[in-house]
Amino acid sequence: MSDTVQASPDATAQNTLVPVTVLTGFLGAGKTTLLNHILTAQHGRKYAVVVNEFGELGVDNDLVVDADEEVFEMNNGCICCTVRGDLIRILGNLMKRRAKFDGIIVETTGLADPAPVAQTFFVDEDVRGKTRLDAVVTVVDAYNVIQTLDESPEAVNQIAFADVIILNKTDLVDEVALATIESRIRSINAVGRIHRAQRGDVPLSDVLDQGGFDLQRALEHAPRFLEDTSHSHEADVTSLSYEVEEPLDAAKFQAWIGAVLQEQGADILRAKGILNYAGEDQRFAFQAVHMMADGGFIGPWKEGEPRVSRLVFIGRNLNRPQLRRGFESCRAK
Repeated sequence: MSDTVQASPDATAQNTLVPVTVLTGFLGAGKTTLLNHILTAQHGRKYAVVVNEFGELGVDNDLVVDADEEVFEMNNGCICCTVRGDLIRILGNLMKRRAKFDGIIVETTGLADPAPVAQTFFVDEDVRGKTRLDAVVTVVDAYNVIQTLDESPEAVNQIAFADVIILNKTDLVDEVALATIESRIRSINAVGRIHRAQRGDVPLSDVLDQGGFDLQRALEHAPRFLEDTSHSHEADVTSLSYEVEEPLDAAKFQAWIGAVLQEQGADILRAKGILNYAGEDQRFAFQAVHMMADGGFIGPWKEGEPRVSRLVFIGRNLNRPQLRRGFESCRAK
């Protein structure tokens, strides 16, 4: 849906949807190690992991307790599923086993742009009715990331798309280098949460069930991102963020954001926001990937919480004052 942003019925309905994590990262960054950890550790949660090829994981077959052509059930309760064809079909098959897992993780190949995978959760009605995109998680190789960013636009896109960034192999570089790397990452994506890791060993609470809409949590991790200071020379990828203190007119916002995505969607890698609609007691969460947008009410504002609408764009060739004026024009009169 590219011209309007329609609300889910209510926050309760949103909470019944299966959370989906899209896992991306450049070749050699450590995605496979992280997936092995999820599939084999006794962490008390059950996930369905969708991978391109099960054999690439190198998981010991003794850990597989049940398998059919494309679904492998692990002895820690997780399910591993290989993509042999259409992702939408795979997700449909997984939903028949809904009672067996808490969430879904979809791996992308090392060179892949995560946008098409993320867009799947906006475009297909059946998928939208049963799942919600929880977060895009990008695994970054601390040892090679500077060179990779210099040479690869795909790697820049993967960081720009991320809600969560796992900075892996931190034991191979010193603290000065890590500070430089994190600054470079922040210049591309000012709002993503960065977690340092070695050998992909991170608490799953840092990766999964992140509540992808939660800008407040992002603010806690990167409180300065609303200062609009972040600009990157990574092929001119920029993070822009805006606030409006007055309530918004829902129809005005939908008309404006629809036009923005139609005209500039190719350059907008990600957009997301928490909005205060006039006459509504609940927060409205919005996110978009290129031209595809989705949104829904995610529960009431906390008592004493400022009802401020916040909107973030990450992309190329973005006109900061034009977007600010457009967002501010959505105020309810």
